[in-house]
Amino acid sequence: MNRLASATSPYLLQHADNPVDWWPWCDEAFAEAKRRDVPVLVSVGYAACHWCHVMAHESFEDEAVGKLLNDGFVAIKVDREERPDVDAVYMTATQAMTGQGGWPMTVFATPDGTPFFCGTYFPKPNFVRLLESVGTAWREQREAVLQQGAAVVEAIGGAQAVGGPTAPLTADLLDAAAAQLAREHDRENGGFGGAPKFPPHLNLIFLLRHHQRTGSAESLEIARHTAEAMARGGIHDQLAGGFARYSVDGHWTVPHFEKMLYDNALLLRVYTHLWRLTGDPLARRVARDTARFLADELHRPGEGFASALDADTEGVEGLTYAWTPAQLVEVLGEEDGRWAADLFAVTESGTFEHGTSVLRLARDVDDADPAVRGRWRDVVGRLLAARDTRPQPARDDKVVAAWNGLAVTALAEFVRLVETLGTNTGTGTGTGAGGDEADANLLEGVTIVADGALRETAEHLARVHLVDGRLRRVSRDGVVGAPAGVLEDYGCVAEAFCAMHQLTGEGRWLELAGGLLDTALARFAAPDGGFYDTADDAEQLVTRPADPTDNATPSGRSAIAAALVTYAALSGETRYREAAEAALATVAPIVARHARFTGYAAAAGEALLSGPFEIAVVTDDPAGDPLVAAAYRHAPPGAVLVAGRPDQPGVPLLADRPMRDGRPTAYVCRGFVCQRPVTTVDDLLAQL
Repeated sequence: MNRLASATSPYLLQHADNPVDWWPWCDEAFAEAKRRDVPVLVSVGYAACHWCHVMAHESFEDEAVGKLLNDGFVAIKVDREERPDVDAVYMTATQAMTGQGGWPMTVFATPDGTPFFCGTYFPKPNFVRLLESVGTAWREQREAVLQQGAAVVEAIGGAQAVGGPTAPLTADLLDAAAAQLAREHDRENGGFGGAPKFPPHLNLIFLLRHHQRTGSAESLEIARHTAEAMARGGIHDQLAGGFARYSVDGHWTVPHFEKMLYDNALLLRVYTHLWRLTGDPLARRVARDTARFLADELHRPGEGFASALDADTEGVEGLTYAWTPAQLVEVLGEEDGRWAADLFAVTESGTFEHGTSVLRLARDVDDADPAVRGRWRDVVGRLLAARDTRPQPARDDKVVAAWNGLAVTALAEFVRLVETLGTNTGTGTGTGAGGDEADANLLEGVTIVADGALRETAEHLARVHLVDGRLRRVSRDGVVGAPAGVLEDYGCVAEAFCAMHQLTGEGRWLELAGGLLDTALARFAAPDGGFYDTADDAEQLVTRPADPTDNATPSGRSAIAAALVTYAALSGETRYREAAEAALATVAPIVARHARFTGYAAAAGEALLSGPFEIAVVTDDPAGDPLVAAAYRHAPPGAVLVAGRPDQPGVPLLADRPMRDGRPTAYVCRGFVCQRPVTTVDDLLAQL
């Protein structure tokens, strides 16, 4: 009997009709394995995963394979996005056994959950032989299997241990991390490393903050170069905006087509702050289009943001997105079709499969003359309309707390930038050198929609995901799921609530953030100042995960440290800052050696080193006051900014801070030490 029909996970529902007697992750499944004295197959994947679909079609939909599984195993299907704790434990085991990891993840375990053989994707013939071999070993070589499992558990327990060396996260360490990234930077193509190449959003956030603190031109150029290379590449959807998960090559040409919420949220932060710091019109355009993608393609009205768009369409990767020159001519006509082929590097031989090409931006449009920009916008609109008639990729519409927190923070920063700097205020603050009235109107429209989406999402997280003071990991169709929130959920959502507090000036968001952080300190903290990824009262797995490294998303430890830094600055309570410092001290030794895997921790460290600055602007016009615009435009790394009338309830930064002589007044503090209040932009900039 397949037990997945009532699951809330779209990934599990994709397997509800398999001939495999799937169980969801639950105690009853392991009890059944113990009763039958058979091993457990734990199959871990996610809805947008291409090779998960391939293995499902080849093996899990096959009657003979289903019978083999049902006769000899208890099969458990896990959505890694719904249960990141389970995924983390077994991914560590897979990496320990094979030297690599990925999804689908295929783990064989004892009835108590101890893994003894791990792998990833297996073609059907290999998978059948593996099932037969594991079954034979379980029956005839049980002692060796149990010994192997014990060795794996010992190995993963050491890999996830807390209590290692600690050190202050100093300026020298952060400078060394930036230097290491500079050495590893791909100076030709941008980014770091070769194929496959992933968007290094967390490292770019760190480098932008490092540039602000130190003035490093190299850190800024690495961020700018990488951002431009990605924006011009096939990894960036040149028609609808948004970014794919990664590029299969080293030069951003052909993507793995799935689009993840977390990537796009983090990249929106990168392009927003690159625009804020440099006025780069390309950064402005990509920030706008990424915000539009989030609001149009992933937002679920009345709820939050969906997790992902699939890599495949009707089982074919890239079917929605790839073009031939003839297809461009068919949609645009001969003249515009040839022009578009040149602009988007669409060739007869193709850059993808079967003579098709993924659109790339081979010519500059942001600094082009108005006629070229107008023609480009017209071509994009017509191609997108034609593409919308093609079959579309499926959407995984579950709402993940942590990823929605990342999206709220990114959109709040984007909206604040547009609101305080305006849509058309000249190079360096608004549309930039490539701006025009049509572009400014589009930016304003996107901002209005994005603002509505982020507020709905924040409300959904507070109303639906927060249950009896504890976070739940996922929801779908407005109904919260059972999985408990993990540390990254608490950190990312708390940081999002801090961003909402700054954007709205409402005290309740800060109160909600403080409650989440208090729970994290009480339930997730480790004795050495670090944090576990699961709460002390969570389900006990074979080991308690505590991964300090950043990967596709901030680690739980980095996320909670960043939220603690921000909350301390907003609330004025030093114990949260001290907790952040202790958490970052457990990551500092890794920052010194592996900068590429500690980007968000390093970004939080930059905020601490810069103060962070606490900026309060007392004004009747928070959106339009020049002091607010100047403060946000020049805010140092990790600075917090609150604007509004004096003594707003629940807003500590506005307490006991009156206007001077009836004029809007800025109060700047750094590390809880305050400077004199000022009423002019020049005086404010001098303090910043």
